[in-house]
Amino acid sequence: MRCKLQCVTVLAVGITLGMSAKGDVIYNNLTPNNLMAIASRPGTPGVFEIESADDFLLGSPAIINSASLVGLLVSPTGAPLSVSDVTIEIYRVFPNDSNQGRTSGPPTFSTSQVPTRVNSPSDVALDDRDSAVAGQLTFSTSVLSATFTALNSVQPGGIHPFPLQTTGGNGAITGQEVQFNITFTTPFNLPADHYFFVPQIRLANGAQFYWLSASRPITGVGTTPFLPDLQAWTRDANLDPDWLRVGTDIVGGAPAPQAMRTAAAALTHRNHRDTRGNTHPFGRCKLKKYP
Repeated sequence: MRCKLQCVTVLAVGITLGMSAKGDVIYNNLTPNNLMAIASRPGTPGVFEIESADDFLLGSPAIINSASLVGLLVSPTGAPLSVSDVTIEIYRVFPNDSNQGRTSGPPTFSTSQVPTRVNSPSDVALDDRDSAVAGQLTFSTSVLSATFTALNSVQPGGIHPFPLQTTGGNGAITGQEVQFNITFTTPFNLPADHYFFVPQIRLANGAQFYWLSASRPITGVGTTPFLPDLQAWTRDANLDPDWLRVGTDIVGGAPAPQAMRTAAAALTHRNHRDTRGNTHPFGRCKLKKYP
């Protein structure tokens, strides 16, 4: 769908962006931790859609041709784990691509379902790529840990509209920690702007994908820390077109957790060739976060 969700205990998403044919990294937070796991999957007949999102900033235009992310694969029945489909969506930040008229307006832009839309993803996606569609993306996976436990989670059925949105989360969950390496056969061609990155993974045999959290502020060898930094957001088909903050709205508390972001991801960006055949990098295209 062209409408998504987001999450976090203020979870941060890990994304790596790169430049040139070599895929130089321009943003990297591929350092997952065990604080939170957030469900994210495409909708299929009989299975409702869930979206988890975290933001990044492009200071200049970029052609994004690859991404990496880390998640938890959980099989409630113990059936073999198998990936059926990978979808990546790009959203702009509200109020872009959104119906402001259904909100309360400034300063909170609340709706009957959520306390605020400020700094959320937009109502609908700007663009997407799907492994089920020929020529859009390919992917590979590698197991990082056969058994990994996240201390808290937002599971299917765990997203509720206002005033019942604050549940504390759905508790610990254990599965297989897996890294996804994605190549966009049809790259994303994005102008300079503020965006959200939304991965959705469909698994076979009733299994579920969860996006793992990463450190906030961003730390670790090879990462690209920046300030300030936004929370992650989530939604399901029932909350659509609205979004909830995973940390502030769903986990809650006084104060609400602010120590993580949604998990590791990496994006690469290639150079642009002008009409005279000269190659120009689009610029540093670093992903940044805003509160």
